[in-house]
Amino acid sequence: MRRAIFVFILALFTKGVFAQELPSWFAQSLLDLREDIAEAAREGKRVMLYFEQPGCPYCKRLVEVNFKQPAIAARMQRHFVSLDINIWGDRELTSPEGRTMTEKQFAAALKIQYTPTLVFFDEKGRVALRINGYYPPERFLAALDAARQAGDFSTSILKRKPGGKPLALIIDAPHCAACDELNQVTLKHDAVRAQLAKFDLERLPLSADRARALEVGYVPTLVLFDAGGREVLRMEAYFRPFHVAGSLEYVSSGAYRSEPSLQRFLQARAERMRREGAAVDLWN
Repeated sequence: MRRAIFVFILALFTKGVFAQELPSWFAQSLLDLREDIAEAAREGKRVMLYFEQPGCPYCKRLVEVNFKQPAIAARMQRHFVSLDINIWGDRELTSPEGRTMTEKQFAAALKIQYTPTLVFFDEKGRVALRINGYYPPERFLAALDAARQAGDFSTSILKRKPGGKPLALIIDAPHCAACDELNQVTLKHDAVRAQLAKFDLERLPLSADRARALEVGYVPTLVLFDAGGREVLRMEAYFRPFHVAGSLEYVSSGAYRSEPSLQRFLQARAERMRREGAAVDLWN
């Protein structure tokens, strides 16, 4: 009863912060994720954490386009308990392992690099699936179906020759409109081409054994490995040239070693470009 009263009070105080964007079916929570996961499991559901940040155009599109699709809203409510996490936020939460920390500390612990990122937990509190970035509605629906049954998410390591370049691995498929846009528009953008020149570039069809070994389920996917063959970033969503070029630079420059947050790197990159007189359009 006390928990229900507290959640009601919490809803009153947070209404002005979140109600202008998030749909009403997002749950109010004390952010003890152990309890949230256990309660969701008793209802036959899984917990979904939506990591966002103010001013994120992809978050805005997810909320205003995807979450307003009747089929998506129905599936989210039927199978998941949805919670919101601000990657720069200071609200206190308890992780599935029982650790107390702030939202931003938790986002850093999970190595959240893109917003939006959706993290789905299984019934035992393990990360079952991540959606890194914005997916268009049809693809987002397919990802929700996968999240209902998905197992553990793991980082990939490839064998690479010493002293080589980092690797950009593109997984695509024929008759894929998003793949066509990536190949014909994004990868031909001047800033993206300049960064790609610093990588070894390989392509794989989604049907390839290596793609299956990397647990790639969607196209196009761009997986970035460092020179040692360790996966650094996986871009498996809809990204425009600014973010693709910035992500490539984040890996090729080695900035990920000292700056664990891709978002801070991209913000600093945008500020640097503005100081140099360049126009910065996050959607282009």
